[in-house]
Amino acid sequence: MSNERFTEPEVNENKNVTPSDDSNNNETVSSAPETDDSILDFDDDPLSATSVSKKSLVVFFLIDTSGSMKGKKMGELNTVMEELIPEIRRVGEADTDVKVAVLTFSTEVRWMYSNPIPIEDFEWARLRASGVTSMGAAFKELNHRMSRNSFLNSPSLSFAPVIFLMTDGYPSDDYKEGLRELQTNSWYKFGLKAALGIGQEANDNILAEFTGSKDTVVHAYSGGQLAQMIKIIAVTSAQIGSKSMTLSDDTGQELGEENVFAAKQKLLGQQIQELVSTTNDGDDVPFDTGW
Repeated sequence: MSNERFTEPEVNENKNVTPSDDSNNNETVSSAPETDDSILDFDDDPLSATSVSKKSLVVFFLIDTSGSMKGKKMGELNTVMEELIPEIRRVGEADTDVKVAVLTFSTEVRWMYSNPIPIEDFEWARLRASGVTSMGAAFKELNHRMSRNSFLNSPSLSFAPVIFLMTDGYPSDDYKEGLRELQTNSWYKFGLKAALGIGQEANDNILAEFTGSKDTVVHAYSGGQLAQMIKIIAVTSAQIGSKSMTLSDDTGQELGEENVFAAKQKLLGQQIQELVSTTNDGDDVPFDTGW
């Protein structure tokens, strides 16, 4: 078992956004940032098997709050997120500092809080739905903030982040441009990514573009399914994200960092699909019934 140091390759990032807090303690970003060149380094291999101090894990939630989420969808999402926080508090145990960052996107892109909040102190602020689906702008903002100079500036060693996207419809802006920018970010590249489609209009192919695999995309058509899927993805992702893994395979051959991160993403897909296959649909009325 080896502990190798991992140096993050060059990425394009932006440091020019100056967001402002609104009256609901949400941070608003009205336009997507431009990018410039910089280099970010992980303090240590995020999958180091030997822990000499606490490691930091940031769980990012990217949540669609466009007008189509109004009503039962947003109500159920708010309720399950309030229930979810205590469950995430049990993830990582004593050797991991878990933090939560929530980015919402509709006509504008907003952070629920101006910085990631330690899970012990995090309080869910109920969301409201309105506007269009600016998913591409959300990807650009995530790229901007997912850096050592911003949201990932923990002085401790860091696991690669968990990134969980939830949406119920097709993007209203150029999501591909935003995703291309995000894909240059090594924290995104090596982070654990999962996505949840809500209702009939969500496009699972777009979500698979974001996560890189259909196995890490699930769909919810009713309130009961939404609660189950959010908890499955969030808890499973945080558990795997805070898990240290060896850098060698069964043959004793040393693996590269990309192979180790790929193994975590593959494990996430397998566990999500196994858990989803055992869930009970119940007698829930689908979100889109009567629409």
